[in-house]
Amino acid sequence: MVSTLHIKNIGIINELTIDFSKGFNILTGETGAGKSLIIDALGIIAGGRFSKEMIRKGENYSFVEVSIYLPDDEKAIDGNIIISREIFENGRNTCRINGRLVTVTELKDFMANIINIHGQNDNQNLLNKENHIKYLDKFLGKDFITLKKKYSEKYNKYLELNKELKENYGDEKEKRRKLDLLYYQLNEIEDASLKRNEDIELEEQRKLIINSEKISKNINEADIQINENALNAISIAIRNLERIEDINIKYQKTLNSLKSNYYDLQEISIDLSHFNSDIYFDEEERNSVENRLDEINNLKRKYGNSIDEILEYKNEISEEIGKIESSDERNNEIQKEIEQIKTDMLEIAEKLHSNREEKAKLLSEKINNELADLEMQNARFEVKITEVDFNKDGTDEVEFMIATNRGEDKKPLIKIASGGEMSRIMLAIKTVLSDVDDVPILIFDEIDTGISGKAGNAVGEKLKKISKKHQVIIVTHLASITAKGDANYYIYKEVQNEKTATKIRKLNEEEVIQEIARISSGIVSDISIKHAQELRKAI
Repeated sequence: MVSTLHIKNIGIINELTIDFSKGFNILTGETGAGKSLIIDALGIIAGGRFSKEMIRKGENYSFVEVSIYLPDDEKAIDGNIIISREIFENGRNTCRINGRLVTVTELKDFMANIINIHGQNDNQNLLNKENHIKYLDKFLGKDFITLKKKYSEKYNKYLELNKELKENYGDEKEKRRKLDLLYYQLNEIEDASLKRNEDIELEEQRKLIINSEKISKNINEADIQINENALNAISIAIRNLERIEDINIKYQKTLNSLKSNYYDLQEISIDLSHFNSDIYFDEEERNSVENRLDEINNLKRKYGNSIDEILEYKNEISEEIGKIESSDERNNEIQKEIEQIKTDMLEIAEKLHSNREEKAKLLSEKINNELADLEMQNARFEVKITEVDFNKDGTDEVEFMIATNRGEDKKPLIKIASGGEMSRIMLAIKTVLSDVDDVPILIFDEIDTGISGKAGNAVGEKLKKISKKHQVIIVTHLASITAKGDANYYIYKEVQNEKTATKIRKLNEEEVIQEIARISSGIVSDISIKHAQELRKAI
């Protein structure tokens, strides 16, 4: 059970501590005083979502801490578990279980077996057909859940094998299609006879072709300048220095250097002549280079950014072709495994179906009895089971059907029930499941919406019954439910330092009577007090 709940900086709650009792805990009070914020805080500590807009204005964090008494839990210290969650404006979360840091996911998984919060959203969950099989299976008990777990293991293996078969081209059409594509790609690359760095060499050749006229003109000019000017001038200079080389060694050194330059220029002149002879390209050669580059670039667009990448992809294709062509043996093995596992699944699924068929009738009967107690005597509830192909739950599809009035055909819940009826149907299911539900703490947020009068009293009776086996915490606006509380709490608002803050007070017996009177008639009078006393006696 929740022993103590501490809340700080959530909505209009500044700081609040609530000591809950075992059994039936009732939260009532002014509209907008923060009753639902208390339920929200319990949702947050259970790992639920949190919006930064929930942080109290002017603060940069919210904090929730709860002490839960669970004497049989291995995490409990002297029977108690302390869970806390601190959430900052920047979205950072700090979650702890008995002081140990945990993730939000770990917190949610841990609390899922401790707290169930049932609000108006649960009515939406009940309308979702996919959830119906969960309710039925929960009613079937632990032995059934063990059998279902065994089926789930087989089903997961079945999915894995089918995935492997698909990835291993177990489908003959898919296999043929893939091989055709791979062989086309392989042949296209092989037919191109690519050479490493070929594209680089071709680009250089293309550059020369494009600039051949410009190159030829400038090489010719350079050659003329060297032969007609530079070499002739240096030759004259050499002859002049030869006449004085014997006079001083320095003239001889300069002469030798000049001769060396003369010979170098002659070599350059020869090179320029060769360059000029190399730059002639006819149109056919130019087209050949352009076409080859186009072919290579086309392959790059398909298979890689470079010739190296294309050749690497070619090797990968060859390996994949080999893998596909040798996959038949493994695929045959997988097919045999799938057939065997389908046989095993069918055997378990038949047992699941048989159990569901048997218990569905009992569940329907029990829920109809509960609905009658909840002032829905004419309602006829039915758990409908349809056999389908293998799915995660077996071979069954479950849907809740109901007729709320005499003479009507049963139809899916979503097409029939009103808001008030949905709340009672949900409560009827929770009442029936409470005997097999191990979750110790059940929280209801305004589940009585759309209910009044005798129906409200009946809802209170059911909640009181559930509270015999579970701690129940409920926000309510009905006097008939408030009257049945084992512990009643009044939530109200106060203005402190120009800011509104939520406050809570545990009511004594006299105050409980006054609160019942206030809820039932809006004012506390002798008549409403007497009515409240009568309601209180009825528990």
